[in-house]
Parts: sequence; structure tokens; C-alpha cells
Amino acid sequence: MALKTWIAPIMLAAGLAGAALAPASAEVSAKAVLKTYADIGQAAYEDAHTASLGLQKAVDALIASPSEATLKAAREAWVAARPWYMHSEPFRFGNPIVDEWEGNINSWPLDEGLIDYVDASYGTKSESNPLYTANVIANKTLKLGKEEVDASTITPELLRDKLNGAMGSDANVAVGWHAIEFLLWGQDLNGTGPGAGNRPWTDYSLKECTHGNCDRRATYLKVTTDMLVSDLGDMASWWAPGGKARADLEAKDDKAGLGVILTGLGSLSFGELAGERIKLGLVLHDPEEEHDCFSDDTHHSYYNSQLGIISVWTAHYTRLDGKVVEGPSLAALAAEKDAKASALVDSRMQETLARFLKVKEEGDRPGGQRWDQLIGADNPEGNKMIQGLVDGLVAQTRAMEAVIAILGVDVKVQGSDSLKDVN
Repeated sequence: MALKTWIAPIMLAAGLAGAALAPASAEVSAKAVLKTYADIGQAAYEDAHTASLGLQKAVDALIASPSEATLKAAREAWVAARPWYMHSEPFRFGNPIVDEWEGNINSWPLDEGLIDYVDASYGTKSESNPLYTANVIANKTLKLGKEEVDASTITPELLRDKLNGAMGSDANVAVGWHAIEFLLWGQDLNGTGPGAGNRPWTDYSLKECTHGNCDRRATYLKVTTDMLVSDLGDMASWWAPGGKARADLEAKDDKAGLGVILTGLGSLSFGELAGERIKLGLVLHDPEEEHDCFSDDTHHSYYNSQLGIISVWTAHYTRLDGKVVEGPSLAALAAEKDAKASALVDSRMQETLARFLKVKEEGDRPGGQRWDQLIGADNPEGNKMIQGLVDGLVAQTRAMEAVIAILGVDVKVQGSDSLKDVN
């Protein structure tokens, strides 16, 4: 991985630390906070779209000339693009337009047998998913219940309209970041041991084709990558002035708008990150519950989601090109009501970021442990590191709940059964 991939996120963390502690110099209005929030949303999705263009270029090169080198470059492009999307995650949960769209972008976990060949250890059937081993790439006709679907041509309509979420199963993920990830890495068959997926480049070679259907596999990868780029571009335009996401926000009164921001921050922090993504996998010690399970890139993704949380709270976002989008912040608005409560959120968020940074550094060091190793049943020290993330996320959410009460806004933070015993 090129060093430049991680320069921007590190700069962002440094910038946020200063922004979080800066005192408010003038009275902050809710309308100004909401405008900055929308500006950061626009910037975050524009950066995610721009970064995805690099992935698209690398995928095109892989398909045009399959080799070990072009597959490696495509994987590196996926890893380089991924943080910029993860920064945008705080815009989920509070904005219905984002949640309706997100299912085509970042749905997880997925039953990879829907898409392509799988190892025998995967099994042949699932009681909850009739399409568990449908293998779209190998089959030109599919049965969706009583409906027979023509899959002879792999199109956006087939993947999105027919297969993504098909037959009521959330595990039928046919598009988005994780479908692309699987097509680039293949299954990670290492359990809680070291190593990621190891799909051979010959899976895309027409001359040296392995596992069959290499032409259809290339088409699938091309179609779903192009869809990701297009969808990210759509969301960026929806947050631009006059776009429908920004218009929806602007139509709300001040308290409802602030509720949107805090719903996104609290729900991502508590129910999604602390619960569904982290605690569940730790309780089960199950590498299948790892978010980026094919690439073993989870330690980067979660770190960048936390950076996104802080950027929205502090209204300070460093863009892919190094420029800064900033303005009146929710942190400053809260500080006008209760300086100690706002400062506690700052402190809790930075403490949690430091814990994520340690996990990221562990995963990045030569011979270091990645996420699936850290959650292994026989790794008490690794488990302790991961539990520390849960504790930090819960603590920062509790601090945010105090701010919610102080501001008098209506917020329902998403929970998780994995956190049912958390007070």
C-alpha cells in the first residue's frame, strides 16, 4: 500500500484535535450549524466519488490486462478509496434519503455464494437464504422462488433490482463495496489466523482462466464498480446546493435539523459501530462478522468512521485534496448551553479515536494482527483491545446523550441486541 493512502486521514485527525478544543468566538446559530453539516456532507461524498474513480480505473486495467500486478493495483485502489466513503457514515440514520440509498453501497454481511464460486467449507444451503449458492457468475438462469430470471447478461438492473436483497434476505448483497471486495480478494479462508482472501488473477484471464466464467466475472466486477461510482456521484450531487438531500434538511426547523445530526452521530457510534459491527463479532469470535472480511481492511474502515463522527461534531473536515471545510459546529453550539458537557464529548471522542488508532497501528505493523485475529477466542489481549473500542464508543454516545438533553432535541439513537446489557 502506498504511504500516500493514509496521509490525509492522519492529517484529518490532527486537524480535528485542534478543532474540537477551540472555544466559540461568537454566538452560533442552529441554521449555521446545519449549513456547515450539509457542506461537509457534500464534500465527503464528493471525495468518496473522486476516490472511487481511481478504483474504477484500476478495475478497468485489471479487466483489460489481467495479471498479478493489475490485481494487486486494483486491491490497493479499493483500500485507498474506502476511507473516503467511511468518513461519510455519520450522514446515515438521520437522513432517510441516505439510508434508502446506502443498501446499494455498503450492505454487509453478504453470502458470497450468491455471486461466485466458494470453497466447499462454505456449505451448499442455508435455511434463511434460498440463494445461498446461486452463483450468478456461473449461471445464466436463476430461480427466485417461482420466478425464473434471465441472467445471461449481467446488468445493473439484474444486480440491483433483482438480486440485491432478493427474497427478503439482507445477506443477498449483489452490489457495492463488499461485492467488489469479494470479487477482488475472494474468500478469506484463514479463520482467525493471519491472511486475507487470495483470489488468483487468472480468475479474470480469458487465456488462463481459473474457476470458469472469467468473462462473466470480469463483467460483474465492471458493472458493480461502475454502479458504485455512479451512486456516489448521485449522493454528492444530492448534498450540493439545490440537491434533494440538502433540501430535505433545509425544510426542517432548527431542532429537527439538529436531531438529524445527533441521530446520525449517536446511532453510528452506539448501535452500528459499538454493537452490530464490533461487539457482535467479539462475542461470537467470528471472522465472518468482520466488516471488510475479504480484504482484512476492517481496522482502517472503523478508524475512518470514527474520524467521520468527529468531523461532523467539530464541523472540521479535511478533504482528499487537503482543503478544509469548516464552520459553525454542533460542538460550539452545545458549548454555549453547557461548556462542560460539550467538552466531555470532545474528550470522549478523542479517547475513542486514540483506541482506534492503536488497533489500526497494530494491523499496519509488519507481522501485526488484523481484526479477525484480534477477535479470536484464544486471544485475550486482542479481545481486550476490541472491547476497549466498544467501551469508548458507548462512553462517547453517553456524552452525546447529555448534549441531546441540553439542546432539547428529539433523537432516537439506534440500539443493538449485542449491547442489551450496557447501561
